[in-house]
Amino acid sequence: MTEFQPRVFSGVQPTGNLHLGNYLGAVSRWVPLQDQMPTIFCVVDSHAITASFPNAQELTDATREVTAAYMAAGIDPKKSIIFNQSQVREHAELAWIFNCVARMGWLNRMTQFKEKAGKNKENASVGLFAYPNLMAADILAYRATHVPVGDDQKQHLELTRDIAAKFNNDFAERIKELGIGVPNPTPSPELPEYLYFPMTEPMIAGPATRIMSLRDGTKKMSKSDPSDLSRINLNDDADAISKKIRKAKTDPDALPSEVDGLKDRPEADNLVGIYAALSQSSKEAVLKDFGGQQFSAFKPALSDLAVEKLAPMTDEMRRLTADPTEIDKVLKAGAEQASAIAEPVLKEVRKIIGFLDVR
Repeated sequence: MTEFQPRVFSGVQPTGNLHLGNYLGAVSRWVPLQDQMPTIFCVVDSHAITASFPNAQELTDATREVTAAYMAAGIDPKKSIIFNQSQVREHAELAWIFNCVARMGWLNRMTQFKEKAGKNKENASVGLFAYPNLMAADILAYRATHVPVGDDQKQHLELTRDIAAKFNNDFAERIKELGIGVPNPTPSPELPEYLYFPMTEPMIAGPATRIMSLRDGTKKMSKSDPSDLSRINLNDDADAISKKIRKAKTDPDALPSEVDGLKDRPEADNLVGIYAALSQSSKEAVLKDFGGQQFSAFKPALSDLAVEKLAPMTDEMRRLTADPTEIDKVLKAGAEQASAIAEPVLKEVRKIIGFLDVR
């Protein structure tokens, strides 16, 4: 191998209802990637138990629902590998190895752990603390070169790169000796001549990479927010979508004509960003059409657009989840395809680090 095969990996946790933020910040951006390079999209159910164990049936149902959302949004099982993480054991095995590669200081700097654990970090699970190492394993088990992420996950991807770099450096001679490395395209003192794992690149783009709460424009839209009015769920009907946008928090001023006018107006910036993402345009284009207008005129237009874009997807999700046979077939086939890629990678990793395999 003279270079790493371009490959995309990403995933969403099956915890609670998927919402507009998941769709605009992640899933909708995956669809065009299917025609650009090999793509793997995972339902990361092992991540779903890091904070607490959900009800078993709820986790099963949510895994199928996220898969249905992928497919309804345009992720094609004939183009992409779709599977749930727990079916492919290489994720967990590589995560343990990365637990031994990553440094405590690296994990202590992760802001998401601090936010999720809060003042109760002494009672937080080890899984929540080591979550970024499993994320690194998810990506590097396939030697993925690109990961579409929201800006809130960029720090975790930087940790993935740190883990890859340390592994490549720690085992540089062994990788070269076994002849299973890829020539480093950008030689530097920080990285050896041959790499086993790629330095995965983030893909952050679009007008709405981070969708904020409809009730507080300074907070990310979240499944865990106690107020259902804070988010638009992908299974909301047209009336619910219209109600939530109508009740979305705003300020009393008219929309500006320039993007600079959205500064220090988080709710206005969020709603304009949502419109831009749904219409596949830009904030500049939205403000060209709506600048100077009050929210009483903008909100109905946003509501109509959201219903137009989301209703067909909601209908398809409901069709798929009504009979999960099709979903389960997709997940089974996807797990087999994913395993076929990850198993040889883990076999080589075991050889690199010196695990004896006499089977």
